[in-house]
Amino acid sequence: MSYSPSIARLIEEFARLPGIGSKTAERLAFYIVRSSETEVSGLVAAIEAVKRGIRPCSICYSPGETDPCPICIDSRRERDVVCVVEEPKDLLSIEKVGSYRGLFHVLMGSLSPIEGVEPDDLTISNLLKRVENEGIKEVILATNPTTEGDCTSLYIVERLRHLDVKVTRLARGIPAGSHLEFASRAILSDALSGRTTFDNDGPSDAGE
Repeated sequence: MSYSPSIARLIEEFARLPGIGSKTAERLAFYIVRSSETEVSGLVAAIEAVKRGIRPCSICYSPGETDPCPICIDSRRERDVVCVVEEPKDLLSIEKVGSYRGLFHVLMGSLSPIEGVEPDDLTISNLLKRVENEGIKEVILATNPTTEGDCTSLYIVERLRHLDVKVTRLARGIPAGSHLEFASRAILSDALSGRTTFDNDGPSDAGE
């Protein structure tokens, strides 16, 4: 015995989502089956609203309902410092710290040759243009302390080496292999204040 075609299709669609296995996809599908029409309509409307109304900021690439985003147009932000993160959720994690007042740049991922993610798949070229054209004096590399994150940071360092810009990275109070979204505010605050500088001999104290 197999599921009806409509339920099977719903399970298949849920299983396409990242982090969703077949069992979880089944549970989600049958949750929808048991839900009222009003609840399902609300979910569908929320998804449609996101697809219609959310767009990447043309400056930092953080998704939102306005372009440019509120951070990029905030005159109170430090305009010569940009913090580079992998994903929008990492931007939010740093914003929650409350101590960083510079700008952001979202890469929309990290380099991963195994998964076929190359530099052109990210917003690295746009970051370079910002540094060249917007008077950026410091680039803070806040990629995750993973193999992919470190690879991405090193690639950006090489691309920025010919430009007159200070390149720093978060201090390694964040455990290797973890992600910014899971770090506490205190850990992120310490990582920002204790960030290190990239130079030809490797990272050194930023002297903050």
